Amino acid sequence: MTTAGSQDTAQVSRDDLGDRVWTIPNALSVLRLLGVPLFLWLLLGPQADGWAVVVLMVSGVTDWADGKLARVLGQSSRLGALLDPAADRLYIVATLVAFVLRDVVPVWFVAVIVARELLLAVVLLVLRVHGWPPLQVHYLGKAATFILLYAFPGLLMADGTGWLATVIAPPAYALAIWGGALYLVSAVLYVVQAVGLVRQSRAER
Repeated sequence: MTTAGSQDTAQVSRDDLGDRVWTIPNALSVLRLLGVPLFLWLLLGPQADGWAVVVLMVSGVTDWADGKLARVLGQSSRLGALLDPAADRLYIVATLVAFVLRDVVPVWFVAVIVARELLLAVVLLVLRVHGWPPLQVHYLGKAATFILLYAFPGLLMADGTGWLATVIAPPAYALAIWGGALYLVSAVLYVVQAVGLVRQSRAER
């Protein structure tokens, strides 16, 4: 993460990355993916909010660590470049859906984020049709993801009672709104980039 630890870098194209699978950064990305069902179970099953917050925090740490280790150890890979954003998006969507079921966030907020992901899925399909690989993770997109992943534990704690919920609520909602806005702006940038690539393909033909 350019801001929080993605295995992509701004200087290296995804196509120039290695084919290695068994790397420490990839293992951390897989660990983060495995944490999604655990988080959902904790939140929706026993409603063990404290442990759910711990899982989210561990996810945030591994999100930073996999990119850092990929650069330090020289273990950047195509698989890692795909796993890292996939894990981020899965955490965001799964968390928001769970929050709706728990009445932590309004439905419209989740609908906007899910619509963004559906739009980018269509963009990915269009790029494939024109022979382009998936777009590299944008700096702004990773910044938005970073903010949202740190807002979620705060939102969960703000849903409780007592002085801690009262204190944590304002910054948690502020981060959620800020991160959500950046998340949408980054989607616009991805679409603009994709349109440029499609036009380039048509011009070459």
